[in-house]
This record gives sequence, C-alpha cells and structure tokens, in this order.
Amino acid sequence: MNTPAAPPPTGITVQRALELPGLRSGLPEILAGADRLHRTVRWVHAGEVPNIASLLKGGELLLTTGYGLGTRPAEQRAFVRTLAERGIAALVVELGPRFARLPSALVDTARTAGLPLVQLHREVPFVTVTEEIHTEIVNGHYALLQRAEEVHRRCTDALLGGGGVPQVLGILADFGDNPVFLETTDGRLLYAAGSGPEGADPLQVWEGLRGPHKDAPPPAGSVLVDVPGGGPGPGTATGTGSVRARLVLLPVRSPLAQVHRMAAERAAGILAVVLMQARQEEELAARGRGDFLTDLAEGRITAEDAPAQARVLGFKPGAGPLLPVVMRLGDALSPAGGGWAVLARAVAEELASVGVPVLLGVRPVEGRVPLLLCLRSESERAAVADRVAAALRAGVERAGMQRPGAQPPVVVVGVAGGWAAASAGLRHAAETATAAQGLTDRPWYDARRLDIDLLLWRLRDHPDLAAFVDRAIGPLRDHDDRSKPPLLPTLQTYLAHAGRKAETARELHLNRQTLYNRLARIGELLGTDLDDPQTVLALSLALRARRHVP
Repeated sequence: MNTPAAPPPTGITVQRALELPGLRSGLPEILAGADRLHRTVRWVHAGEVPNIASLLKGGELLLTTGYGLGTRPAEQRAFVRTLAERGIAALVVELGPRFARLPSALVDTARTAGLPLVQLHREVPFVTVTEEIHTEIVNGHYALLQRAEEVHRRCTDALLGGGGVPQVLGILADFGDNPVFLETTDGRLLYAAGSGPEGADPLQVWEGLRGPHKDAPPPAGSVLVDVPGGGPGPGTATGTGSVRARLVLLPVRSPLAQVHRMAAERAAGILAVVLMQARQEEELAARGRGDFLTDLAEGRITAEDAPAQARVLGFKPGAGPLLPVVMRLGDALSPAGGGWAVLARAVAEELASVGVPVLLGVRPVEGRVPLLLCLRSESERAAVADRVAAALRAGVERAGMQRPGAQPPVVVVGVAGGWAAASAGLRHAAETATAAQGLTDRPWYDARRLDIDLLLWRLRDHPDLAAFVDRAIGPLRDHDDRSKPPLLPTLQTYLAHAGRKAETARELHLNRQTLYNRLARIGELLGTDLDDPQTVLALSLALRARRHVP
C-alpha cells in the first residue's frame, strides 16, 4: 500500500498564539524566525530544565523564564540547537530575574537554526497562556470535525436520495476543490470525480499522475484512505483481506489539509457500505439470471414465456439465433463468499467487447456461469464463440481466480437456434461442461463433439465401465506403473492422429523406428491389432473413459 506524506497536525500557528490575550499582554518581541511564524503549534509546554528537549515530541510552543538555558554561551547554543532539532514550533522566554535581555549567543543560534524566538517584556501567567492556546487548538479541531461531519451528512443524504459512489465522490471533490478517485487495491481506476487544473478531465489527471505510476508514492500532499470491507473489493482477487478499495485525493488545484483527510475517512466508511450493498445486489442479480437460465434449461420455463422474462432481466435479443454457452469452473477455481459478484462483474465487462446482446448468470452451487447470446446469423457462431471464450477466461483471470497449477475453466458452446433450442442447448452444454473436465485444454468445445464424453461421464458410477477400461487398457496401465517409457501417452497420441504414424512421431519427438517399436510393444501387451477398426474404437473409448473411473 502506498503511504502518502503525513498530514500536518491539527493546531494553530505561532502567529495566532502570539495574538491571543495571554501572550499579547507580555509584549512579545520576535528576535528570530519572523518568517516562520506560520508554523503549527501542536501543544504548549512550560519548563526550566536544561535537557527539556528530550521531553518534547515536536510542534510544541515552549514557555520558559530561562533558568534552564545555561550561563555559558556554549550551553545556550546547545540548548537552542537541540530544541530546533526536536522540531518545536517556537521558544518563548520571559524576561525577568534570569535575563534582562536575551544573550546574543541564544539569538544568533536561533536565527541560524531557523527557530522562532520570542522574548516577553512583561510577566504573564504561563497557566493562562497554556489554557488559551490549548482551548484554541481544541476549538480548531472541533471546527475541523464539524466540517468533516458536514461532508459525511451530505454524503449520507445523497445515498438516502438514491445516489451512489459517483455522488459521494462528487461531494468530496467539491469540498476539497480537487479531483477524487476510487481505485482497486492493485491500482485500477473504478470511479473519478471533480476536475483538474483549468477544468481538465479527472481521467487525464489520473492517467498522468497515477495510471503509469501505481507502485510509486503519490505526489506530495496527496491523501490516500483505505475503504474497509470484510471481503474482496471490486475487481480484486478473493482473499485480499479487509481493504476493498482506496480513495485517492490529489492536490492538483489547491493544497489538501487535515480536514480533507478527515472528510475522506468519513466518506470511506460510507463507500464501504455502498460497495458492500452493491456487491450483494450484484450477486443477487447475477444469481437471479443464473436461476432463469437454469430453469429454462430444465424446462421449468417454456419457450413461449422465456422472452418476456428475459426482457425483465435486461436481455433484449434481436431476431437472430440464440447461442447458449456455459463456463464450468473446477473446484480449485470456484470463488468463495462475494467472489461470485466480482467474477460476474469482471466477465460482464469483458463480454461488453464482444458486441452482441448477452444475458449472463452465475450458478455457485454447480460452479457454472451460463449465458445466452444473440447472433446476427448462424454463420458467425464460431467467430463469436472465439471472442466469448476469450472474454470468459479473461474475466476469470481479472477476478484473480486463475491460480497456478489449477485446471483452466471449461467453455462449452451449444447449438444456436430459437428459445426452444436454447433450452435444450443450455442443458446439453451444462452437462457437457462437467463431463469435459480434465480434457486437453482448448479455448472452447463444441457440445456436439463431446457426446461420447458425456455418455461415458453418465456411466461413471457403473461398474461395467470400470471393467471395460480395465479389459481394454489395463495391461498398459500395469506396464506404465512399473516400466519406462510409458506407453499410454504414445497410444493416445497415435489414436488422436487417426493412426498416422508420421504425425504421431513428430508430436512425440520420436524417430519412426522408435515409434514402430513402441506400437509393436503396445499390440503385444494388449494382444490386439492396432490396424483393426473395432480395436481402435474400443481403445479410443477406454482412453476417454479412464478419466471418469478410479
């Protein structure tokens, strides 16, 4: 997480402190640091010990009568230097029994160190000065709180009036007179509000200052505030912890002050609620669309009733054929909690580039993402399927769900047609997507070409299927368990190339004689002729079926 420069502490200036009745009655005379009276007084401290600097934290206005300053010039110089190094706001010395006027060693060192030095010509009650300045500081802090609370109230009113994230950011941008941005935790821009110098678009400001520099510290004086949440933020991976997003205020029109940070912190609490609600509503909507598509697939919604219900869900297809598509996520990829909302949003944004009407849903129980698309004609089925499969996989990756070593999602494309065909196509694609788990990865599968795999998957619990696999290729499995090189991959590649030995040898990176020897060994172990069509069919089925049996 980038950490901006710390905001200035809440307090008053040295100049304002000198104008209050307590110090003004002492007839203050500024001997050094007149150009630094804008320094902030964080607190007031009175003391007379030589090592008083060690008791201070910085930002204090120190009151003293001078008894701890020392009698020698070297001691006085060291006293002032240590105070300047500690970062106090100013040193105020009351003239009297100890000093009739401050020694030149003290004054010269304060000038060199840039430390405001003030001498009081009249005695003043230090307790009165302390009370006045502390009251002023507390009142100033309360005024800041009031201003920040006013922003909070306006943001709350905007939400109650039906507004959302853009309205909250707009209020914050107007208050700070600077552009405001909402980013994901990895630096991707979600929303922007306000304007840059001379009315520049905030997106231009973000691109110039944040877009290419997400890992670098923000410009000096910026305000960054985490938006909390109990789960993943928008567009982020699941499990990112308690930070959902990040508010960024950039000081490109005017400086940002402590009150702007306070207002941003209050706005962040509101945004956390808004984003949580949006995530819940988004997931409910995605599940609702998934339920509709599942009911359509299972025949619980008729082809006659489906168009009207789809329009209610925002799907308004044209007159072209409908294309059913199902993406199946393996167990290692299925998101937990609100991750389905993150996935639905990421996939929907990727699908926007496909350029056709889409109805997208999620089915968390089955780990599926069903969707319907409207084509202009049947002829563009393959081209649209390519783009849809790429968008689906990009959405999974963008949602942070593609983990190393996990099987990629399976995308199955059904037959295009009317609403009746869409019903059957969705059901067929959903079942086929499950049966296709573990197949050689391809961008997408045509459901019509996986009917054999679907049939074998439906028989996965039948003991006859396991017996068939054992009879057909059992000897090869036994061989591969105890000997090298393994022969099952050779047989699978040989059958995939329809018995073409040259292509098989090329894919396996073998010379022909080595391949011939392996094929002969396979025929010997199985007691079969690899040129026999019935044998080839049985072996092909057994190789496909072995994915579904123990």
